[in-house]
Amino acid sequence: MQAASSYTELKEAITRAYPELSNQLQRIARFALDKPHELALGTVAALAEATEVQPSAMIRFANALGYRGFSDMQQVFRGHLVERSSTYRERIDQLRRKQVNGQRGPSAVLNQLVSDAAGELDQLEESFEEAKVRAAVKLMSDASRIHVLAQRRAFPLAAYLSYALAELELKVQLLYGAGGMLQQSLRAIDSDELLIVASFRNYSPDVIEAAQSCHARGVPVIAITDGALSPLVAPARVCFQLSDDSDKPFRSLVAPMCLAQALVVSTGHQLAERPARASAARATPTATTTATTSARAPATKPAKAGTPASRASKAANGKTAA
Repeated sequence: MQAASSYTELKEAITRAYPELSNQLQRIARFALDKPHELALGTVAALAEATEVQPSAMIRFANALGYRGFSDMQQVFRGHLVERSSTYRERIDQLRRKQVNGQRGPSAVLNQLVSDAAGELDQLEESFEEAKVRAAVKLMSDASRIHVLAQRRAFPLAAYLSYALAELELKVQLLYGAGGMLQQSLRAIDSDELLIVASFRNYSPDVIEAAQSCHARGVPVIAITDGALSPLVAPARVCFQLSDDSDKPFRSLVAPMCLAQALVVSTGHQLAERPARASAARATPTATTTATTSARAPATKPAKAGTPASRASKAANGKTAA
């Protein structure tokens, strides 16, 4: 295998190699993708301790990716760290972590959670890919019906998306799977509809199976998950990979919920623009249209309150609760 020269290429190489790696090397691979900045700065001994492997495993991991040694691979991670550069917010965040260390009072707990949430939002903004959001918005706007599925910790995402997209008067179904009827509900989804799924480590088997079965039948899938090694990456037409530190006892949903809100509001903008474009197209005279015919054409009426166009316009203007 040829060694990757950029961080993006290295991420892809790790993802491709992951299924063939040993258990120890897979543990290092997950750590490398979840915490690239720690791998960029840590020593072999410290990283081996953090991943609970032997130091020699770090060398074998680098060799498996085509590097002569660990330091060669680490240079790629360091290059990514330099490109990102440290901000004052990150430095303050590190300071705050030290200040609350060992404290168990309510204010210390709140400070820690707020600090973690701020860091997650920074990472979300940094890794934001507009092309993915535009692709997801188009799928949601064009689908004849949207089905949303998430379980366990990710369930609030599904509940919010089903509520907010319904407020745009899109046809939405929240999949519960009550009474063991999830498979029957999934088989009823047509190829012109859309499935949105969300799951984080440890992944829900029902959600994974739903995404895979719909993908196999040609149903487009949008996935919100936690990294390149997630089993939801392969079946998803659009996949949002959010950093999710599984080592934390309480993992936040701040970043996933923020992304979900961005998708809803962006879809509202998309829906609001469609009537305006249609009106503009009707108002543009063709080569065979005479001035008299144009003069007699009835004026386009504004969207009535309660119609999909009006609800989408409100969402786009921030008036609908998103």
